[in-house]
Amino acid sequence: MTVKTWVKYLKSPIREKHLFLPGLLTALLSMGLWQIGAWQSLELIGFNLVFKTRNYLSYSSWDSRIVVIGIDDHTLAEYGEFPLSRDRYTQLLETLEASPPSTIGFDILFTEPTNADAKLAEAMEINGQVVLAIAPGLHQQTLRPVPILDRVTSKGHIVSNADLDGVSRQLSLYINEVPAFSIALLAAYNNSLQQTFTTDNNSRKTPILLPQPEPGKNLLSVWINWVTSTRNIPTYSFVDVVNKKVAPSQFKNKIVLIGFTATGANDPLKTPFEQTPPTSGIYLHAAAIDNLLNNRFLQKIPWQVELFLLFTVGIISSLILIFLQFKQRIILLILIPLAWFILVVLVLNNSHIWLPIASPIGTFLLSGLTVQWQEQKEKQQLMSLFARHVSQETADLIWQHRDEIFQNGQLDAQEMVATVLFSDIRSFTTISEGMKPKDLLDWLNSYLGAMAECVQKHHGVIDKYIGDAVMAVFGIPFPHTRAEEIEQDAINAVYSAIFMQEKLVTLNQELKLLGKPAINIGIGIHTGLVVAGSIGGYKRLNYSVLGDAVNIAARLEQLNKNVNNGNPYGILISETTFQLVKQHFHTQKVEQLQLRGRQQLTLIYSITGIKKETDTKNRRGKAFGR
Repeated sequence: MTVKTWVKYLKSPIREKHLFLPGLLTALLSMGLWQIGAWQSLELIGFNLVFKTRNYLSYSSWDSRIVVIGIDDHTLAEYGEFPLSRDRYTQLLETLEASPPSTIGFDILFTEPTNADAKLAEAMEINGQVVLAIAPGLHQQTLRPVPILDRVTSKGHIVSNADLDGVSRQLSLYINEVPAFSIALLAAYNNSLQQTFTTDNNSRKTPILLPQPEPGKNLLSVWINWVTSTRNIPTYSFVDVVNKKVAPSQFKNKIVLIGFTATGANDPLKTPFEQTPPTSGIYLHAAAIDNLLNNRFLQKIPWQVELFLLFTVGIISSLILIFLQFKQRIILLILIPLAWFILVVLVLNNSHIWLPIASPIGTFLLSGLTVQWQEQKEKQQLMSLFARHVSQETADLIWQHRDEIFQNGQLDAQEMVATVLFSDIRSFTTISEGMKPKDLLDWLNSYLGAMAECVQKHHGVIDKYIGDAVMAVFGIPFPHTRAEEIEQDAINAVYSAIFMQEKLVTLNQELKLLGKPAINIGIGIHTGLVVAGSIGGYKRLNYSVLGDAVNIAARLEQLNKNVNNGNPYGILISETTFQLVKQHFHTQKVEQLQLRGRQQLTLIYSITGIKKETDTKNRRGKAFGR
């Protein structure tokens, strides 16, 4: 079994040669997804979830200076269908004169002239701080109020653009230097403040600092900070205000917005809090005014910083996940996104900064998938490699503890007690001379495959094939130090040998049908001290075992040629192995011999059968423990 492949896989290339590769691939993939807008839809969902969560963590409220007068279902039931008669708006302005607001904004287009326009213009001029809406129309024209109303009021555009999910998150404060409705209202509010004196030192109130259009820039957009549900903005029915069912003090020195709020409005507005059903468009301007009054528009991090964040998350998360076990990764893949979500909520709540949520979390999850995919791919390759030499159970254990046995690019040498099994085909030379090379290889491979299956089934490792000989070891690659483990290795080896002989009976029947020679083998087994590790040069390495135990097993296998009586299975074992397996197998003492290459005598036994009282579970043996 070569370890050139072991060098490539056992030490986990993720950790050595490809330490940064999963992270780099993840980072580049995430940045590419960002570039094509793939994260956008998830980011919008995250946006809504963050705002709803923030609402549970801390109490937030809209600015108390903002009041909405809505043309609601109750108003339409009294006055009829929209649009209302212009004299209704005149009545409203006259009603508000009793406790005048600081400024009044009509989120209504007065583009068609009527007979009531003169009185309405007079009422607007008396108030002095009225703002009307303008909007883009067809053929690049602007829908403006009728001239008589245009002359006595300020104007602001009511353009709004929803995102892909229909939620309004941005507002253009200026379009070609035309101010938004909210900017125009606050400009009028500042004018009102200049005419208002405080009671303590008779000084004017400080005006609100408003953003100015940037030269050469057609659009100046901001991100709306949806403080809470728009249902929490004080809203009164138009008809109730006109009929004086609402105390005038509710509007004194307030910023009053008047708009359509009835069911089925043609100006629906979706927010993170209201989507089904949506709320009314007037509340977009209310939210913008609140953000301007309190300087709490959302601040989004620059795109360069976001890309750098994705790159950093991709690299660092992969470096962390590489060194964790699967269960630890799962825990981290749950905790880190949750921690990032909490961080995003806290930052939003404390500093009004909107950190991206979906793309960093998605990048982290992609890192987990990339690392897991890479490791799974390597594990499959490793399992495929070891499946030819060890059982699946053993291969899994080697994978789990690969760092314990693999050092400095090779399997570190370890001294351990193991049981070595040697088998060899009788008269192989004679048989091979009478067969064509291709037929010989097919015949030999069918035999070696059957023998390997028996070894692996009993948790042995095929060390090597030496022509027609098989060398298998039980008790590697992890050292066994407990007596019961060493005993079980010996038992597994003997069971494996018996199964090999039984397997040959079936195999020979198949070979006979194919007209091929039958196979007879001898097996030698010895338990003793071995050294296991990588053997060879830099370009060619083998994992194998060395030691006197290997030589004894090979000599015992050769003795089978001379031991026919009392050796039904063709299996010879040493005294050491005999002491370990005698409770499980019937044996017969063969003789005490001096094996070639050894000075001391070796007591040899043959295996004659399995003891019936032995637990039947032992026929399959036990895997080595850790």
